Amino acid sequence: MSAWTPYQPKNEAPWNVERVVHLHRRAAFAASWSEVQRDLREGPEAAIHRLLSGHERSKFNAEFEALSQNIAQAAVASNSAIRLKAWWFLRMLKSPDPLGERLTLMWHNHFATSNRKVENLLWMHDQNQLLRTHSRGPFGKLLSATLKQPAMLKWLDADANRKGHPNENLGRELLELFTLGIGNYSENDIQSAARALTGWTIKKDEFVYQESRHDDGQLEIFGSRLTLDGDGLLQRTLEHPATARRLAWRICSTFMGENTYDEAALADLAAGLQRQDLNIGWAVETVLKSERFFSANNLRTRITSPTESVISAVKALELDDPPPNTLQLSEWSTRMGQDLFYPPNVGGWNGGRSWLGSRSIVARCNFASALAMGQLWQSSDPARVESSLVKLLEQYAVGSHLRDRAQWLATLLYGTSTAEQVSIVIGDLNSSETPLSHMIARLMASPDYYLA
Repeated sequence: MSAWTPYQPKNEAPWNVERVVHLHRRAAFAASWSEVQRDLREGPEAAIHRLLSGHERSKFNAEFEALSQNIAQAAVASNSAIRLKAWWFLRMLKSPDPLGERLTLMWHNHFATSNRKVENLLWMHDQNQLLRTHSRGPFGKLLSATLKQPAMLKWLDADANRKGHPNENLGRELLELFTLGIGNYSENDIQSAARALTGWTIKKDEFVYQESRHDDGQLEIFGSRLTLDGDGLLQRTLEHPATARRLAWRICSTFMGENTYDEAALADLAAGLQRQDLNIGWAVETVLKSERFFSANNLRTRITSPTESVISAVKALELDDPPPNTLQLSEWSTRMGQDLFYPPNVGGWNGGRSWLGSRSIVARCNFASALAMGQLWQSSDPARVESSLVKLLEQYAVGSHLRDRAQWLATLLYGTSTAEQVSIVIGDLNSSETPLSHMIARLMASPDYYLA
């Protein structure tokens, strides 16, 4: 029996609001209440298909890509990293393909590249677009395109790697982080990988292979002795069974919660990946459609990253028309510990419980307050969020009693609500008032909001 048996609603795992919110928080940052209700009516197959097809958002804007391109070009031309980050935050908020943005974020962590060393926003932007383009296709195409992209070549010192003077950085990270993973190669394999990659360099913002710099001598790698160039090396890493296992781990760590999958589940997904030519889209679909993904022990067991937390609140509460200042959203994500385009090292962000250091938790609480008080828009207005929330609750016919409103908002953000959660949110607030912005600040500052 497969570890990834397709999900079918049943008494112990019904298709309900909690599971709809769960699907969107894991795969699309969040959903509005109308999207939750639509997916609840139409069922899991339709909901998942919309995400996989890249047309999830109901307010599809045909001009979105043109607008996105213009904003990105302006950011690059101004040499402003913060503006490039703001561009990506806008995409995560408004893209008709939220799963594509979620996968782009995943690959940004897998192929972690920092502008701190690259110092070229054009290259960083182009790499980001490349990750997006290949985010759900065959991994071989993504791997080849990413390793030959100038940002990666500069980041891992490819130009210093030449015949007679091998530099191991690109070869080491190829084996350790991008494909096989630690424990599945030897130091000799790294040295041979470096030699196979000699000759790869950059000229005029493009990848160039300089044959005169390539070491065409025999080398020994993965137990075979042969001559090998960079493309041949990549093919051998793709054929290695450890690569499929590492990709299975990457996808599970992105979409599954803590302690919700084991080695047998990883092995099963890895075996499928090998049969499917390492097709990422197939693996993502397999996980999202699985009984394991929708099981009770996988609900609200994954700690959200700062970027996910920032985006999910704005999307769920429908505070994106007009959206907050994405420059500020980017800055808040950085304060919480995730600075896009500037990962801490070649291994990326550790994720999981590492997101909840004391400084990060304080920053998350401060962000909740800033959002609730309307401080994140171009023109700060304390009444902005309050009035937007009043309209939102009226739109969905939520009762006027404070407890009813707190319960509905908790369900929207968490997927579920308990009497204890509602009581904590309400606290000593007067039930004759409607301090919805205060409720939101409390809901988002709660540890319950950190879990998706």
